Amino acid sequence: MIARRWHGRVRADKADEYLRLMREVGLADYCGTQGNLGAWCLHRQDNGIVHVEMFTLWEDEAAIRRFAGDDLLAAKYYDFDPQFLIELEPEVVHFDVIEAQRPG
Repeated sequence: MIARRWHGRVRADKADEYLRLMREVGLADYCGTQGNLGAWCLHRQDNGIVHVEMFTLWEDEAAIRRFAGDDLLAAKYYDFDPQFLIELEPEVVHFDVIEAQRPG
């Protein structure tokens, strides 16, 4: 399993609309991709800026490629992103995942 994390920054006055789009478009896109095991949109406000983190889990690299294309580290952006994001960060971060076993 692979975790993928993307980070973006939005001005607080644009955050509600951006988070709505991420809920309706972004999360639907992630979860609609074969091999996606889950997707979460994390956000926090700090001094008038809202930091948005998309945290997703994937079966393997092939699943990530189905979502993002051949360059595994390249960030995937939507048509609306330039209207909201302060900067288009070029890359994401991947992590190998050790799964916890729940008791019982």
